Amino acid sequence: MSSPAEFYNSLPPISKAYGTACLLTTTAVQLGLLNIFYIALLHEYVFKYFQVWRLFTNFFFLEKFSINFGIRLLMIARYGVQLEKGPFERQTADFLWMMIFGALTLLVLSAIPIFRTPFLGVSLVFMLLYVWSREFPNAQINIYGLVTLKSFYLPWAMLALDVIFGSKLIPDLLGIIAGHLYYFLTVLHPLATGKVFLKTPMWVNKLVARYRIGAPSQPSRSAAQSDRPTGVAFSGRSYRLNG
Repeated sequence: MSSPAEFYNSLPPISKAYGTACLLTTTAVQLGLLNIFYIALLHEYVFKYFQVWRLFTNFFFLEKFSINFGIRLLMIARYGVQLEKGPFERQTADFLWMMIFGALTLLVLSAIPIFRTPFLGVSLVFMLLYVWSREFPNAQINIYGLVTLKSFYLPWAMLALDVIFGSKLIPDLLGIIAGHLYYFLTVLHPLATGKVFLKTPMWVNKLVARYRIGAPSQPSRSAAQSDRPTGVAFSGRSYRLNG
């Protein structure tokens, strides 16, 4: 069995960086080293006082230390890592672009009054969960040892559990919306029409190459998906789960 350090070093770059940032931010808030007010997404402070860092920092706070925080962090470690090592293997730029696109989508949605929330980290994690559930739709998932279901339904089951246990509905729902939009634009729509609207921008590929944090797109994930028959548009792809 590998040590925690070996496990950490084996993680793919984007999932590792995001999970680490969330852990460090939450730890800093918990220890009183960081005032949560200064990282929250408060639109009036962004536009009136030009505190643009809030557009980024709000994604790195999942909740204070709790069972829910642990679950969200494990979701990054499991579903984000399986995506990055599976469908996005050797396509780090595409995975990074998925995260950026998801964050931008969530920022736009959060500008709608009924969707307004000060932190979008949980929503971004739920987006990862949703995309994973579409990429591995037939994997069997056991929830708390009580219920076994196909992973295709996991985001909705997790949303229902959050509501039952008193968590807010909006963050989870925003993540599902963002995840479906990404999956529709990069997989379902290209399969149905042969047209690709959402491609990984060249600047993302250059960023990945410049800092050597992974592999650029080769070829773009969207283009590869458009070569598949349209009859399997809702079936996901057949990636084998380890274990």
